[in-house]
Amino acid sequence: MKALVFHGSGESAWENVTDPGIQDATDAIVRVDAVTICGTDLHILKGDLPEVRPGTVLGHEAVGEIVDVGGDVRTVRPGDRVLVSCITACGRCRYCREGMYGQCRGGGGWILGHLIDGTQAEYVRVPHADLSTYPLPGAVDSKDAVLLADIFPTAYEVGVLNGRVRPADTVVVVGAGPVGLAAIATARLYTPGKIIAVDLAPARLDAAKRFGADAVAAAGDEAEQLVADLTEGLGADVVIEAVGVPASFEACTRMVRPGGHVANVGVHGKPVTLHLEDLWIKNVTITTGLVDTYSTPALLRMSAAGQLPTSSLITHIFPLDAMEEAYDIFSRAADTGALKVVLGGPQHDVLTVRTP
Repeated sequence: MKALVFHGSGESAWENVTDPGIQDATDAIVRVDAVTICGTDLHILKGDLPEVRPGTVLGHEAVGEIVDVGGDVRTVRPGDRVLVSCITACGRCRYCREGMYGQCRGGGGWILGHLIDGTQAEYVRVPHADLSTYPLPGAVDSKDAVLLADIFPTAYEVGVLNGRVRPADTVVVVGAGPVGLAAIATARLYTPGKIIAVDLAPARLDAAKRFGADAVAAAGDEAEQLVADLTEGLGADVVIEAVGVPASFEACTRMVRPGGHVANVGVHGKPVTLHLEDLWIKNVTITTGLVDTYSTPALLRMSAAGQLPTSSLITHIFPLDAMEEAYDIFSRAADTGALKVVLGGPQHDVLTVRTP
């Protein structure tokens, strides 16, 4: 089959690799019908995640059809159309029993496109398929559903829920990329008083307005002054960091009010200074986190009911074999206007399944 293979910092290629096969009785093989590219994939290509080994197939989000399952799989079967979650869950370890699937100690967590081959391929092996795939309602289009594999649960859980957004709050979202826009959309479910979006790219600030931001500002002094002006100098109740660079995180800690919450969503590849000399007295709560995807079933129901603006995030659609072009477009979002790119592959009728 064809897949997007990581070859070290700054290097990847769409090339032939061996078809995946069932390795464990809890595995499923999924034919990929829709896949997307995540900002985390760009971090991998920059060398920010050294644990990703050269030779790994990238990608951790997909929609497709089950073509084979191991003997212990009970909830899905060949022919089922499923969402492949970015998080794999064994369901048995302490963290899974507490709903913290991202920290799974039983061979799960974020492994696809990270520790094992991922979804940016014609086929993918999904471990622990019973808890790591979700049958899709017919009302949910594949292109929309793939956005529920990562960015919407990440924005909702790590940003909105960890940040404890409440009615009438002032919410600042720093970074109006796909996850930041999903944070704006899901924060609106809690009727905040106002949402302020911060970004460097004018096109993304325009997108933030379309997704429900009440005010926007360029990153830097302008944004911090706007937050101060709109809160009478108090600061924001919740600040969501959706970039992953030191300057944006430090700006978040300056814009939050005493007693407020900073919810870090961004993937950081460099150390960040935590200014406890200023923050220790302010009762500020700072949360970090890898998404657990416990909200995926609820988000799927909302999507089926037309309550999530998934389609509005998709700016570019490519065939699956245009993976390298899609990466180029997505990596130059400031120039191309890309928010979310979705790739769909041709239908395959035959898969030779290998057994160990």
